[in-house]
Amino acid sequence: MEYVIFGLIAYLLGSIPFALIVGKVGYQIDVREHGSGNLGATNAFRVLGTKAGIIVTLADILKGTLATLIPLFASFFFEVDVIRLIIGIFAVVGHTYPIFARFKGGKAVATSGGIILGVNPLLFLAILVTFILTLYLFKYVSLASMLTGVVATIISFFLNDLLLFSLINILTVFVVYRHRENIKRIINKEEPKITWM
Repeated sequence: MEYVIFGLIAYLLGSIPFALIVGKVGYQIDVREHGSGNLGATNAFRVLGTKAGIIVTLADILKGTLATLIPLFASFFFEVDVIRLIIGIFAVVGHTYPIFARFKGGKAVATSGGIILGVNPLLFLAILVTFILTLYLFKYVSLASMLTGVVATIISFFLNDLLLFSLINILTVFVVYRHRENIKRIINKEEPKITWM
C-alpha cells in the first residue's frame, strides 16, 4: 500500500510540466507549439532562452530528487518500508507521461538525474561532469544525455549496489529509447547542435 501512495505522489510530482508553466507564465509561449514540441529542458532552452532553460532544468531535476525524499520525510512521522529508488521511478514516468499535459512530456533525462541526486549525490556529481564534458565536446544534448546514462551505468557497476545498478540500467535504456528520433538525426547529420558563449 505504501508503494501505491508514495508512487502516486511521486507520479503527480513528476507530472508537473515546468517547461509549459514557465513558458506560459513567463513568456506567454506554449513550448509544445515550438521547437521540438517537447516538454523538456532542452526545448525550453531553445524556445525560451537560457534563463528559462536553467529554471526548467533545475525544477525537473528536483522532481526526481523530491520523489526519492518523500519516504524519508514520511519516516519522521510513521514507519516507512519502501525503496526510495523505486519511488523515484514514478516521478520519471510522470515527467515522461504527465497527466497534467495530456501524457506528452519530456525525455526523462533531468528527472532521472534528480533520482540519482536523491540517493547518491557523488554519483550525481560524476554524471553532471560527464554530461557537461560530452556536451562541450560533441555539442549534441541528446548524445550527451545518452552517453551520460552509459557512464552512470558503468560507475554504478562498481558501487556494489545491485538495485542502483539495475535501475540505472533501466533508466539509461529508457532515455535511449526516448531519443530514438534524435539518434536518426545524428546519423543523418540533421540534429541541431548547441552553441557555446
